[in-house]
Amino acid sequence: MNHIKIEKGKYVGVFPDNWKFCVGSGRIGLALQKEYIDALSFVKRHIDFKYLRAHGLLHDDVGIYREDIVDGKTIPFYNFTYIDRIYDSFLEIGIRPFVEIGFMPSKLASGDQTVFYWRGNVTPPKDYKEWEKLIKNVVKHFIDRYGEKEVTQWPFEIWNEPNLTVFWKDANQAEYFKLYEVTVKAIKEVNENIKVGGPAICGGSDYWITDFLNFCHKNNVPVDFLTRHAYTGKPPIYTPHFVYQDVHPIEYMLNEFKTVREMVKNSPFPNLPIHITEFNSSYHPLCPIHDTPFNAAYLARVLSEGGDYVDSFSYWTFSDVFEEAGVPRSLFHGGFGLVAFHNIPKPVFHMFTFFNAMGEKILYRDDHILITEREDKSVALIAWNEVMTKEENQERKYRIEIPVDYKEVFIKQKLIDEEYGNPWRTWIQMGRPRFPSKKQIETLREVATPKVTTFRKTVENGHITLEFTLGKNAVTLFEISKVIDESHTYIGLDDSKIPGGY
Repeated sequence: MNHIKIEKGKYVGVFPDNWKFCVGSGRIGLALQKEYIDALSFVKRHIDFKYLRAHGLLHDDVGIYREDIVDGKTIPFYNFTYIDRIYDSFLEIGIRPFVEIGFMPSKLASGDQTVFYWRGNVTPPKDYKEWEKLIKNVVKHFIDRYGEKEVTQWPFEIWNEPNLTVFWKDANQAEYFKLYEVTVKAIKEVNENIKVGGPAICGGSDYWITDFLNFCHKNNVPVDFLTRHAYTGKPPIYTPHFVYQDVHPIEYMLNEFKTVREMVKNSPFPNLPIHITEFNSSYHPLCPIHDTPFNAAYLARVLSEGGDYVDSFSYWTFSDVFEEAGVPRSLFHGGFGLVAFHNIPKPVFHMFTFFNAMGEKILYRDDHILITEREDKSVALIAWNEVMTKEENQERKYRIEIPVDYKEVFIKQKLIDEEYGNPWRTWIQMGRPRFPSKKQIETLREVATPKVTTFRKTVENGHITLEFTLGKNAVTLFEISKVIDESHTYIGLDDSKIPGGY
């Protein structure tokens, strides 16, 4: 039994909301699909992310870079038809772009190496002057359409994981630094107030961070923030339809956050903001871990503590509308999304909504629990119990004494675990239908909700006591607020007269 007693009036810290600063997305061209926009609206409404990051801004399916041949001469044409439609939709929903510059338009590319099912070109430009013109025209257009005040609030990140050969030809560091320098200077020439950063590397190559910051310092190249990605997946096991990955303990990711912060602190830019522009357990979009309650319980500690070390960390991704490994072959397929197709929330979605209920003042925090006070003096508590192996069935039992100034409190508890808020389990019980019927979808939506329990409690000696047990891969939220009883205002009130008793 974990016994926790909180002292009245004692706060141990501030809980920032930078865990919801940004969220990831499938390539930006998918925003032309209705389901993508419906899912983004749903996630925004329930979690309120501020920014969205996506690959493929300059990919051919968005169509920004085109060429015309006039009198035998090639003349670039910058086409903003689709990106205007996409960014208009984002801003109407209330979410801003965290702009990722990439990948290379095929007509401007120096080679034909591509990545993903949708063939994003990962080679440098064949002509850096034309690349510079493209970047300037794109940024100018954004300012013309949305205004300087708006666009200067958009972070611009240069490329994606150039430390990997699959994302940048030969993982050529010197070539990436050249691309970064040309790109950031082009952006700053249009408007010096736009924030630009990189190098957007994944784990395993942190020396890139030191090299990148030293390069920027030595060559007087602007850098306004640093970006990195974080995953905890161990070496994958591939099958034709799924990829399975075990994961390191979650301290692995938090230690990466700490390490990057120390590297920046010891660099020529010690106060540089750090944005983790992708994080999740597995880094593969066909890994079933993403669909499970384990993923919710496992990542909860990152939301609780990650903001201590970095300025933001962006869950990859908000929706399963995602095609890096091809068009998904089934409803649940191991996709990254907080929500599955048909806007069916996964357990990790609810974990995020639980954190969205937290207050700013931390009353207590440890590896498996966060208790906060909200502005109206109500209390929000979230606790989680990730079980790392199938053999374990470890329960976590709690007795928590919380100080309150009221005589009576109303308590609402939400719970997700292996049984509740777990549509993946129900889908398996259905026989894993690849393309479920409308009735099956309705059922999956019905079960994709937390268990909700409410009760009323009398305060004794200035404290209320909560006792609860968390089972395997459970995440729970308690919200504790003052009871304002208006029963006395009802004339003739007598619940004993209701048939069946009360």
